[in-house]
Amino acid sequence: MANHTSLPLAPVMPLTSLGNVLVFLFSILLATAIVFLNSSVLTSILMNKSLRNENRFMYMLSTCFSDICSGVSYYYAGVLDVRDHYSSPTRTFYIAPTFLGLSYMAILAAQADRYHAVASPFKYSQRMTRNRTLLVIVAYWVYAFVIVAVNNLVPVGVAKRVTGIGTFVGNIFTVVIMIGLNIRLFYIATFQLKREQTVTDGDSKRSSVYLIIVVAVFFLGAWLPIFIHIIACNFLGSTCYAFKNEGTDPIRILPRLNAVITPLLYVRGCTALRDTLLTHVWRRPCCRR
Repeated sequence: MANHTSLPLAPVMPLTSLGNVLVFLFSILLATAIVFLNSSVLTSILMNKSLRNENRFMYMLSTCFSDICSGVSYYYAGVLDVRDHYSSPTRTFYIAPTFLGLSYMAILAAQADRYHAVASPFKYSQRMTRNRTLLVIVAYWVYAFVIVAVNNLVPVGVAKRVTGIGTFVGNIFTVVIMIGLNIRLFYIATFQLKREQTVTDGDSKRSSVYLIIVVAVFFLGAWLPIFIHIIACNFLGSTCYAFKNEGTDPIRILPRLNAVITPLLYVRGCTALRDTLLTHVWRRPCCRR
């Protein structure tokens, strides 16, 4: 991932004190936890046919896969002394941050999907087929890496201007949309779904809506600091990099922590997913027949 392959890479902090060693071990542990938990949830969904038949679990698969890639990339971007900036020789060409952005787009798309499903269930069943859901997922993956390609092909000055404007506008609009969808979904789950005639179906819809609301709340809590920081830096015209590297910057560590929290929320909020995880994926080998 480095720009110059001959450039020596050092640990995220010089291993000269106990505190620095703990930071180094924390980065390794965080990357490992992200990969392990998201791989477990992804495997559980793939093993359970009934889960794979629901559109909302397709977005979970997308989130888990992008977070697995983010965790793998963090072994480089977070464990070592790396800065993901245009002038940095150790940058990942914005590939590592793109995986985090893909998780953000997946959760936003999942919110819109749940809103459509509970607000217009009949239209949703007609419009959002499995193929169309997969098309939405493929579309934002392609879009994300087209942006990465463009940023790495155009001159640095142009890339900075395009990224600055796009990030500024995109952050504001998507945060407003996500907050607005959260409020609307909470209202629907609290009031409208209680009037469902079929109790089981109503409870299922409420649980799926509440799950995506909780996931989005935690997501916003982890991402708002970096969004606010980037927006403020765009206004001030600064470079937005106050820390030595990615692994010591708390506002860039928070989204990675969220990549650990999200699969735990999925498991906690979905009984079928939790049962598959505990009985098949995490089941001890000695207990299998």
